[in-house]
Amino acid sequence: MLLGIFPKRRAGFFCLAQSILNNEFFQLAEGRKEREEREKPPPFSSLLLFFSQWVLCSPEAGPGLSGVPLEAAQSSQPPMREPSGFGGKLPRALLEAGKGKVKGEGWEFPRAWSNFPRKEEEEERKEDGEATGARKSDGMGLVDLLPLPPLGLALATLLALGALWHFCRRRRRPGEPPLEAGWIPFLGEALNFRKDATSFLLSLQKKHGDVFTIYLAGKYITFILDPLQFPSVIKNGKHLEFSEIADEISSRAFDHPPVLKEIYSNLSENVHRGYQYLIGKSLDELSDSMMKNLQSLFKAKFSHTADWEKETVNKFCFSMIFEASFRTLYGRDPDADGYSVTDAIGDKFLKFDASFAYLAANIPAELLGETKGIRKELINFFKPANMSKWLGCSEVVQDRKNVFEMYEALGDYDKSAHHFAFLWASVGNTIPATFWALYYLLRHPEALSVVRDEIDHLLQSTGQERGPGFDIHVTREQLDNLVYLESAINESLRLCSSSMNLRLTKERFILKLEGNLEVSLRKGDYIAIYPPTLHMDPEVYQDPEQYKFDRYIENKKNKTAFYKQGKKLKYFLMPFGSGVSKCPGRFFAINEIKLCLVLLLSYFDMELLEQKPIGMDKSRFGLGIYLPDSDVLFRYKLKS
Repeated sequence: MLLGIFPKRRAGFFCLAQSILNNEFFQLAEGRKEREEREKPPPFSSLLLFFSQWVLCSPEAGPGLSGVPLEAAQSSQPPMREPSGFGGKLPRALLEAGKGKVKGEGWEFPRAWSNFPRKEEEEERKEDGEATGARKSDGMGLVDLLPLPPLGLALATLLALGALWHFCRRRRRPGEPPLEAGWIPFLGEALNFRKDATSFLLSLQKKHGDVFTIYLAGKYITFILDPLQFPSVIKNGKHLEFSEIADEISSRAFDHPPVLKEIYSNLSENVHRGYQYLIGKSLDELSDSMMKNLQSLFKAKFSHTADWEKETVNKFCFSMIFEASFRTLYGRDPDADGYSVTDAIGDKFLKFDASFAYLAANIPAELLGETKGIRKELINFFKPANMSKWLGCSEVVQDRKNVFEMYEALGDYDKSAHHFAFLWASVGNTIPATFWALYYLLRHPEALSVVRDEIDHLLQSTGQERGPGFDIHVTREQLDNLVYLESAINESLRLCSSSMNLRLTKERFILKLEGNLEVSLRKGDYIAIYPPTLHMDPEVYQDPEQYKFDRYIENKKNKTAFYKQGKKLKYFLMPFGSGVSKCPGRFFAINEIKLCLVLLLSYFDMELLEQKPIGMDKSRFGLGIYLPDSDVLFRYKLKS
C-alpha cells in the first residue's frame, strides 16, 4: 500500500526492509560469534516514527534526512536493484543507521540494522578473498537465504511490521471501553473512518454499544455516541482540554506561531475577549453592515441583468459571501474604486481551502503542491502596510489588531497569518452552509414558496418596497422571527455538518456518565462527540435522510423539544461544536446566511437548470460543513 502511495521511495523502502529482516529478531543462525551479539532493536513505535518521517519528508531535505550521493552508498552496498526516484541521492539516515548515528529516545539503530558494511569489514573481506559487497556463507541472513524479488521483500517487510504491531499494540485495561485498533500499523482504523465516518461509527455502536475507543492514525479516540451522555463530556473541563487541540490545528494550518507559548503570555485570552464584538449590539452593527454590503453587490448584479442570467450555485454563493464578509470585517481601500477582493485572492483562497483538511491533519504543506506558496501569498495580503489602507474595519478586527500590537515577539508575518486565519474562520464554513441552504430550497419548490411568502409578509408588515431600486432593512429581531427560514437553514445544517467535538485528556481519570456508568480514560487520549450520528438518528429525527424544511417548527414556533429514549435532549443540533469549542462567530454566520437568502428571494426569481443530485465532499469530515462534491447550474432574473 505504501509503495503505491510513494512510488519514488521504493528503493529506499527495500533498503530499510532488508535492514529490518537482517536483524536477529528475524534472521537465521549465523556462524560468526561477533554477529551473534546483536544490539537490541529500537521499539517498534520509534522505528515506525523513523520510517514514517522518512517516507513523508523530501529525499533531499528534512530533519536528519539530508541526501548523500547515491554513488557513495552503492560503493559499499551489496548488489541490489538500483534505486530510482531519489535524484541520485539516498537519505543519509539510512546510511547513518548502520553506524549507530540515528538515535531516538532511549535507543539507537545498531550497526547490524544496515546493509552498508563498514570500511574495516570491506578490508576484512578483501583479505579473506571475498568479492566486494558479498557476504560469507557462514553469516547469511534471511534475505540472503531467500532471494526475494522486490515485491516479495516488501510483502515480507509488511508482514514483519504487522507482527510487531500485533505484539506491541495497546491492550485494553479493566474499566476501559472496548478497543478497535485495526490491523494496519499506525493507521489503525483510519481508512475505514475516512471512507464513511458515520456508517463506520454506527457499525461499531451495534458491536460495542455507545462508548468505544478507536485507534486512528496514531491517536486513541474514545467516542461517546449516546446524546444523553453529551452533557457529561461537555461540562467536564477539569480533565478535558480543547485549547491545545485548536492551537495546534490553527498554527500548522495557517502558519502562525502557537498562541499558547509562554512568550505570548495571555494572548489566547486576549484574543478570545475580542469575541464579545460578535454578540449583542456589536452583532447588530455587523449584521447591518453585512446587509448593506450584500445589497451593494446585488445592485451591481442586477444593474446589467435584463433577462435570465445563468451561473452555478456554489460559485454565486462564494462571490457574494466572500466579498461581503471581507468588506464587513476588514473594510476596503477607498482609493481602489471598483476593486474586488474576490478577484484579487478568491481563486487562491479556494485552492487553499481545498487543502485545509490535509494541513489540519498535519500533512506538511511541502507535500501539497502549490499550497505552501498560495498560503504565503494569502498571508502577505494582510500585511500591516496593506491593512492600514483599509477603512471601515469592524470592531472585532480592530480589537485583534490592537491585541497583536501588544506582543513584540509577533512579527508582521505572524500578525498577518492570524488575520488570514480569522478570515477563513469567518467564511470557510459559512460559504458552503449558504450553498446547501439555497440548494435545498431550490430543489424543493414547496419549501422555497413557503420561505419566500414568509419574507414577503415581513417586508409588507414593515412597509418596505421590494424589487430593484429599493433598499431592504431587516433587524436581528425580525430575522429571528422568520421561523421557516431558520428551520430550513437548520435542516440543511443537520444534513451537511460534520464537526467533531474533540477533547484531550490531561490526566488519567474516570469519566462518570449518566446511569452510574464509568469510563476509564488514559492521559493523552482523546474523547470525541460526533454530531452526525445524532443528526441521522431515526429515534431523534424521523426519516433522517430526507430534507424537511419545517422539521424545526412546532405550532408555528421554533421547535426545541427532541427526544431519545423518552428523555428530552439538551443537545439535538450541533453544527457549531459545543461548550468551550463552540464557534464564537455562530450568530454572525447564521445572520449572514439569513440576510443573503432574504435579499436573494426578495430581488430575484430563481430556478435550478439541472436536477442532478449533489453529493458531499467527505475530505473535510470533522472540520465543519461539508463542501459540495460538484456544482449545479441555476438561473436568476429580477422580479418584475
